Amino acid sequence: MAAGYSGGLELTWTNKDKALLSTGDGKYDYTFVDRADYRVSEVRLLHEVERVEAPAPDSRPDGLPEPTTDNLLITGDAMHALDVLNKVPEYAERYLGKVKLVYIDPPFNTGQAFTHYDDNIEHSIWLTMLRDRLRQIKPLLSDDGSVWVHLDDAEVHRCRSVLDEELGSENFVAEVVWQKATSPRNDTTGFSISHDSLLVYRKTDRWAPNRMKRLASSNTSRYRSRDGDPVPWRDGDATAGKASTNHPMVYAIQHPITGGLMYPTPGRCWGKAQSWFLDQMNEYAKYELRDIGDEERRSTICGTTPELVKPGVPAIMLAEPLEDAAKAARARYKAGSWPELVFLDLDKERIQRKKHLADEGRVPETLWFASDVGGSLRGKNQVRDLFPDLHAFATPKPEELLQRVIHIGSNPGDIVLDCYGGSGTTAAVAHKMGRRWVTVELLSVTVATYTKPRLTRVVNGDEPGGITTSTERVADADLPDDVTPDEAQEFNRLLTKVVKVVDVDKDAVKALRNATKTKSQTTTIWHGGGGFTHLEVGPSMFESVADIVVLAEWATQGDLARAMCAQLGVRYRPDGIFAAKRGQVRYVILDGLVGHGTVAAILDQLPEKQIVEVWATQIDPDAEEALRKARKGSRLTKIPEAVLDTYRRRAAKTSPFTRRTQQPEGADS
Repeated sequence: MAAGYSGGLELTWTNKDKALLSTGDGKYDYTFVDRADYRVSEVRLLHEVERVEAPAPDSRPDGLPEPTTDNLLITGDAMHALDVLNKVPEYAERYLGKVKLVYIDPPFNTGQAFTHYDDNIEHSIWLTMLRDRLRQIKPLLSDDGSVWVHLDDAEVHRCRSVLDEELGSENFVAEVVWQKATSPRNDTTGFSISHDSLLVYRKTDRWAPNRMKRLASSNTSRYRSRDGDPVPWRDGDATAGKASTNHPMVYAIQHPITGGLMYPTPGRCWGKAQSWFLDQMNEYAKYELRDIGDEERRSTICGTTPELVKPGVPAIMLAEPLEDAAKAARARYKAGSWPELVFLDLDKERIQRKKHLADEGRVPETLWFASDVGGSLRGKNQVRDLFPDLHAFATPKPEELLQRVIHIGSNPGDIVLDCYGGSGTTAAVAHKMGRRWVTVELLSVTVATYTKPRLTRVVNGDEPGGITTSTERVADADLPDDVTPDEAQEFNRLLTKVVKVVDVDKDAVKALRNATKTKSQTTTIWHGGGGFTHLEVGPSMFESVADIVVLAEWATQGDLARAMCAQLGVRYRPDGIFAAKRGQVRYVILDGLVGHGTVAAILDQLPEKQIVEVWATQIDPDAEEALRKARKGSRLTKIPEAVLDTYRRRAAKTSPFTRRTQQPEGADS
């Protein structure tokens, strides 16, 4: 292993140390360049194209999230758009460390967008682009945020390696399998692909998924309050797995009535911390922790030997005589509203945990069926319904799929980011769900044809498809106790099949049908409102002439100060001759020659105890020295040379090779 290498698994590919640059004008056409290249280092400006907004209707039902207005649709390369969100102060203060959910459905997979490259370069482009975008996304994420990468089986194994490198393997959450096709393609020569994958990673361990709504068909009849608890509950397992790797969570708990020792079943361990179990048992009687030397019994449960099981794990034992403990336990049991750890029969040596109905939604699962969230065909139909006269968008996702992603990973008011916007599904669904959103799309024709018209219709309440409405089965009669509408519908379906082959009394069948009547009920969830700003990534402030980098013409015609403030990461706030201020530093940006007279004029307006950075297209070396002497700490630098030098220094600091090989502080050189 090389000196200074930190270790860990790493995926290597061609030109990994390079940056990826889109060389086409609004096209997926790429080349590898040095990381210091101004075309990838420069922070571009965003120009406002249009503001789209509409008031929320007065008839909007209560309980729905408020429509959001602080949303961005950006036309341009995701590289430039994400740089702005990270580095330009007026955007960074709104988005840096505040994005709750990022959904990436990159439209640049191998064999599709990169058919004119050889296979090796295809993968390199895909992986470099993914890596670079992840590096820009990570600082935007909140500590409780998550990244969802949607892709097919062509790159999922390589993608997982890159996500491990950039976000940390410890932050992998799950690989969700989405059933995108419900029937096979018989013209396929190999396997017919029925699914896509969504790789889910968190920013830190502060992330937690929102639970899913309980299915209407879920059996809630098991939840009741047998002890007077105001919240219905059912009995649940007090143990968890695996005992083999959790020796300290395998120990005895003494029964307060019989005095017997209760252990987890073989292969399992107690499901919460020992301190929690001790507190719970103290609700019934007086308990303490005590080592009872039961390594042989514990080793059997853990699937090992007494010599290898963790020694000295104390048991939870009675701290008072058994007679007194039994009396206290029976009194506590009779009082009702039992602790979270319960005995359904106080005389049996079995403890269980309460599972409350109120705090138990469904835990998100990794298998998502098309019947629940739609498949590719539903996504295409939803876009086709919006744009019936246009050619179908290539790979739109159904709104129900994004609804589940956004529900699990965010809450109303949170920021959702999709830097490969496509037809605008993510932004449309986020808007309907009361989230703030940012979506970026490279292809201006896609924005003009699909993305912007769709989002405009959402804001105006003129987009009836997708999750705009919600349909559910409801009762159309007084259903029997503990029978849900879905169960009643299923009962009628089966009853119809039965009466076709079995001679059943017609009056009885009619009575059963009348007692289990249901109907389909559609509710409008989205009514319009809110708004977004359409922005466009501006052109480069530089251009190359005969391999010499010079300022572009537009930058020398009044916008140089704004463009330079973006490079410097300071807020553009003109105040006389000063373009910006940060702390005790004032900034002056000039297109022209700065000599002694200009320096004197600047110093005349510079407040005491402040310094100035002057950036100019031409400078007099003597004036540079005069400024340094007149106000210590001030400097005069030339555009574009000094800007390009800044890019080179930043690239050297952030180079993966430099980070990997640099020696620890204090090491011999």
